[in-house]
Amino acid sequence: MKQQYPLSVGIMSDPKIRFCLNGTFVFNGKMYTGEQQAEVHLGHVKFDGELYPEVIFHAQDSTASFTLHDVTIGVGFHWERKEEQVFNGDLKLIVEHTTIAGLPCNHENLTAINLIGIEDYLTSVISSEMSATSHMELLKAHAVTSRSWVICPLMRQEKNHETVKGIRNDKKRIIWYERDAHTNFDVCADDHCQRYQGITRVSAAAESVRKAIEATWGEVIRDEKGEICDARFYKCCGGKTELFENAWADTHYSYLECVEDSATPGGKSFCDTQDKRILSQVLNGYDQETADFYRWTVRYTADELSRIARERSGIDFGQLEDLRPVRRGPSDRIIELEVVGSNKTMIVGKELEIRRILSKSHLYSSAFDVTVERDPEGHATAFVLDGHGWGHGVGLCQIGAAVMAEEGYPYEQILTHYFPNSKLSKL
Repeated sequence: MKQQYPLSVGIMSDPKIRFCLNGTFVFNGKMYTGEQQAEVHLGHVKFDGELYPEVIFHAQDSTASFTLHDVTIGVGFHWERKEEQVFNGDLKLIVEHTTIAGLPCNHENLTAINLIGIEDYLTSVISSEMSATSHMELLKAHAVTSRSWVICPLMRQEKNHETVKGIRNDKKRIIWYERDAHTNFDVCADDHCQRYQGITRVSAAAESVRKAIEATWGEVIRDEKGEICDARFYKCCGGKTELFENAWADTHYSYLECVEDSATPGGKSFCDTQDKRILSQVLNGYDQETADFYRWTVRYTADELSRIARERSGIDFGQLEDLRPVRRGPSDRIIELEVVGSNKTMIVGKELEIRRILSKSHLYSSAFDVTVERDPEGHATAFVLDGHGWGHGVGLCQIGAAVMAEEGYPYEQILTHYFPNSKLSKL
């Protein structure tokens, strides 16, 4: 068996966690199997009538798995829901004072962490981020992208444990959400990092996923300096990809340039598709609830959007009167947006913060034009946002890559298209 680099994945965080050990696990010299429960008590993990600083259940063979009940996925997004999920590897329980997304919490929670090898982790990520029945070249491209993404920060000397960075004052809120904010594990299991839902979705096409992992085992993409690329991905670019610095820290990466998502300049975008056969391969069931991802329109009354902006930002703008794009990236995503209200006017950014405060969950993207409907006195009565794309737009466009694979592009060429100035390398 090939050696795998170990990884710790934060799955869920709650005051009490119910789980089932499917097979034999050992903790503290004692064997456990079947339904179990643990909870927070006096700052410790309370399990089996005792208090521990942490609990680690070690699987006794490769076929053993564990089931976590009531796992929340899509935290804060419009597809948020609870699932029962099954995982291979070991299970670790610790006490934390924050949720896995890094949001403040006024009480202690138990956090369930999966200890697993990177290649086994990737088998789940590929099946969780999209359908395991996708085209083989897409699976390979995503395997290399996800592997590069997860290994990149592990190779850095320091981690940045600040969850949110940027500028916050009375005039501006220009912030971004860091990927390496977790202190007690390497990555979380939700959209904040990479979707990781254990082996729950792997079984439908386990063989094809494992073949993709085997074919690209240890492969990553590197930049001109030989450093592993911070390879980002998302659902749909909407025509052009975005620069890294317009979504996160003000750092430019040569492999995260603006790329026109077409075979020829001015041609039809790869991600401009409504082919249900392709989309059913790329998107999981709950993702297929989103059909208008390439071009979309959202309409709010002024009262409705004023309330949403106040609740989502914690800022009392008053009655919203205008939304004025201040700065856009090359993909047309708004990087800074002036929000004009009767009580307060403020410039908001970067792209995720704009999406977050203008929706009950998140807008598909920040690539939108604003039309303000006004009454005879000139007061705003409604806001219409006409947008394109789904996600931050930096790096690999999953739907575009799926179309490229169907059109016969090998995974190496898909990676070169979305990550220019990079090259494949084997660890």
